[in-house]
Amino acid sequence: MNASLENIKNGINELDQFNSTKGQGTTRILFTDVELEAREYIKDKMKMNGLTVEEDAIGNIFGVLEGQDPKLPPIWSGSHIDTVKHAGKFDGMAGVIAALEAQRMIKEAGMKHKRTIKSVVFTSEEPTRFGLCCLGSRALAGELQRKDLREICDEDEESLEQVLERLGYDLNAFHLIKKSNHDVYASVELHIEQGAVLEQLGKPIGIVDAIAGPSNITVTIEGVQEHAGSTPMPIRVDALTAASEIVLKVEALAKGSSSEHTVGTVGFMEVYPNASNAIPGKVTFTIDLRDSDMAVKEEVLQELLSSFKEIESKRQVSIHYVVDNHDQPMHCDNHINSMIEKICLRKSIDYNRMISGAYHDSIFVGKFAPISMIFVPSQGGLSHNPNEWTDFEDIKLGTEILAESLLTLANE
Repeated sequence: MNASLENIKNGINELDQFNSTKGQGTTRILFTDVELEAREYIKDKMKMNGLTVEEDAIGNIFGVLEGQDPKLPPIWSGSHIDTVKHAGKFDGMAGVIAALEAQRMIKEAGMKHKRTIKSVVFTSEEPTRFGLCCLGSRALAGELQRKDLREICDEDEESLEQVLERLGYDLNAFHLIKKSNHDVYASVELHIEQGAVLEQLGKPIGIVDAIAGPSNITVTIEGVQEHAGSTPMPIRVDALTAASEIVLKVEALAKGSSSEHTVGTVGFMEVYPNASNAIPGKVTFTIDLRDSDMAVKEEVLQELLSSFKEIESKRQVSIHYVVDNHDQPMHCDNHINSMIEKICLRKSIDYNRMISGAYHDSIFVGKFAPISMIFVPSQGGLSHNPNEWTDFEDIKLGTEILAESLLTLANE
């Protein structure tokens, strides 16, 4: 089966037209006008491909290619269409378009399959609007409850519950979203790597062995806001210098970890009063720790939190923190990965077994079904960036491997 380069290119480029920051990267935030239009585009595309369209109470979209025995648990493939602000056009979208193309290939080739094959668009993989990622896949895994919807709010203090109700979603059916073990036979997600490993190795395909689980911590440090000119250095209680020690501690712990996959980032910081002639009296910032080994990540996290007490005592500041989430890494299914590996070997396609440092909806799908991910290279490793780029030929190759993988699984 051969994928259509034209279909893939057109699908990604057409989807990119639904964009609120044209000329400044791609911005398509959950349930904004452009995102709602993109949803309709995808549903129309599914119908044109002869698929039945389904949508659940949080907005996950399914394109259904029915199998010979619809009672069997189906195969899933898909990703997301929402973005961070000023992003690129491939993150998530490549996986959605690849899943649709794989279904088209199987259908038009007349290939028989016992199991139903579903393409999936997961609601809001990015945390851009509501501050919580993977809303749709969390709900599918049962880790987002109906009661949580009114507590999750955007910058305008509009709750997710209010938004869903305003858009006409039936929240009385929210309990039907959750999937149990054996509801889905297997899921394979194609995604751009969002790193530079495949490019550096010169390999067109990555087979993901595990997805790193993030731990996110929000830290607030309170010092004393004072005049920058009249306060002697020995008596200052500077919240920002204390925060700086923690930032460097995050870097040191990640670099010194026993795992090569540990990463730590401070990517957001607010300084009060943020004035050039005032000593900062308060700083709020976030820490993102990730690893594919939960035990290693736990060890790094505990050492980091212990250091807060030392810095607090040394600098006479008050440090308050909240561990917003401490997610388990997700290991991909050995059987599916071995099957993908055999497809690559048979086709003489070079590949790399690897870890995903980035978060994906598959981490939650893996809580109720066996999963795997196929990576295609990211030029320069860039992602969440207007210059994000993956060659369409690489997506075509990944789609052909995806289609064969889905068909094989659908006949097991």
